[in-house]
Amino acid sequence: MSEENKQYTFENETYRKTYWHTCSHILAQAMKRLHPEVKLAIGPSIDNGFYYDFDTPEPFSETQLEELEAEMRKICKEKLKLERFELPRAEAIKFMEDKAEPYKVELINDLPEDAVISFYKQGDFTDLCAGPHLDSTGRVKGNAIKLTACNAAYWRGDSSRQTLQRIYGVAFPKKDELDEYLQRIEEAKKRDHRKLGKELGLFMLRDEGPGFPFFLPKGMVLKNTLLDYWREVHKKYGYVEISTPIMLNRQLWERSGHWDHYKNNMYTTVIDDVDFAVKPMNCPGGMLVYASEPHSYKELPLRVGEIGLVHRHELSGALHGLFRVRCFNQDDAHVFMTRDQMQDVIQETVRLFDEVYSVFGLSYTIELSTMPEDHIGTVDEWERNQEILKNAITAMGKEFVINEGDGAFYGPKLDFHLSDSLGRTWQCGTIQLDSQLPERFELEYVGEDGQKHRPVMIHRVVLGSIERFIGVITEHFAGAFPAWLSPVQVKVLTVTDRANSYAAEIAAALDAKGFRPETDIRNEKIGKKIREATLEKIPYMLVVGDRDIENHTVSIRTRAGEDLGAMSLDEFAAKLREEVDTRSL
Repeated sequence: MSEENKQYTFENETYRKTYWHTCSHILAQAMKRLHPEVKLAIGPSIDNGFYYDFDTPEPFSETQLEELEAEMRKICKEKLKLERFELPRAEAIKFMEDKAEPYKVELINDLPEDAVISFYKQGDFTDLCAGPHLDSTGRVKGNAIKLTACNAAYWRGDSSRQTLQRIYGVAFPKKDELDEYLQRIEEAKKRDHRKLGKELGLFMLRDEGPGFPFFLPKGMVLKNTLLDYWREVHKKYGYVEISTPIMLNRQLWERSGHWDHYKNNMYTTVIDDVDFAVKPMNCPGGMLVYASEPHSYKELPLRVGEIGLVHRHELSGALHGLFRVRCFNQDDAHVFMTRDQMQDVIQETVRLFDEVYSVFGLSYTIELSTMPEDHIGTVDEWERNQEILKNAITAMGKEFVINEGDGAFYGPKLDFHLSDSLGRTWQCGTIQLDSQLPERFELEYVGEDGQKHRPVMIHRVVLGSIERFIGVITEHFAGAFPAWLSPVQVKVLTVTDRANSYAAEIAAALDAKGFRPETDIRNEKIGKKIREATLEKIPYMLVVGDRDIENHTVSIRTRAGEDLGAMSLDEFAAKLREEVDTRSL
């Protein structure tokens, strides 16, 4: 398809967002037709559709959402022209006051004095809006609209303000595209890590500690296996591991800049009349470790990693399983280097990321986030560092998109957005280039010329939050983890009580070889045992009965339902060892 033809397809992000924004206005018009007493708030397009906030005391039922959908389809068939017009501030306020829309009046009053105040009219409906929109409601395919949810939302995100009802929706140019999307949503529900985490005994969330997950025995096996792999690959790339305190005094956080830029997300306390903060990130502690002894250029680049437990004060409404928690382990690492090493170190880090993500079958896209309004350092420094990041990844033949103004307050960054098996994206890895904190902490190294110099550094995570990454791969694999990662790799199932001691011998032998086996010797039918082990997502089931005892074999089934037949335990162990050692998917 030519670039010109793509202009009016969902491949064009601008067109996609314009389409969904128009859908939000169609939803609002349908609402006012069916429920004229409802007050309008806001209705933007979002990454995966659109929503509109309404002031109504009760959430809308499934039946009411279906009625709204039907009315939206009527509006699409009416092919109403969308007409833009502007009003002076006083007239705009009166216009919305006459319509009894107090939220729109508030929005107008909060606009800058010199703002252009525009409206869009479609038939009998007019809304305050900056646009853009499609030129007609007929451009939207009514049979490809779906209202997906209705949730409570605070007006302007302020918990002290009015509670509104937010109706979410999605729409596509073709009905089969909507059907495909809805199928993905249903599959995502089946893979929800909160559901699977409970069913597989990985973790739990309790009201006694909202946002503070409890890891159960099987979840700890998964977590520790992941961390063992992290340590292995980082040792290969020359990293040393450290651990820094969970709590440090306010002076340190002021020095790093986090107190000014991040204090609302920090938990604080007072010790011996001194303000302390529980660390929300590991960076300042890493600075102190570097500064604890003199360094030579011969040591650089110095690669230092930490699996650090951090705490962040997230709003209760933002908490979501393992994806958004208040305490988590961050796989932070900091690389200290000379300026002429920067490009090589960045490229080396990307190669490490490539190796790790490929192990999980995850592809990615890269986003370059540039200087935010709230930043430290000069514009020249920022532009120079942004150019270094660009050049490093471009030289590797990798593409990136610009995310304007979303850098860390101390430097630009590369964010790695992982794509899972359902095509969803997750921001996990990041490489942040920083020449500010080395300055603030007065870090030094002795150069080849015998003089003291200031290093530069990168902050980087590959997995990000370990807890969040576990949530991502739980949904990516639908709980069916590859054998090397699976909390239980093998379950030995007995056909008869006579095989109980043989099953115990097999499990003990597998355990001695470094595998993770379990046995099921209950007095239950073998079919039930197989079904339950399959639901537990265990990679291999070894079924043993009288014939296996006699022949010193095991009969092997997989969780996918394959019958691999009988083989000796040594043959099976060799097969499993190869799978685990190569981290086969």
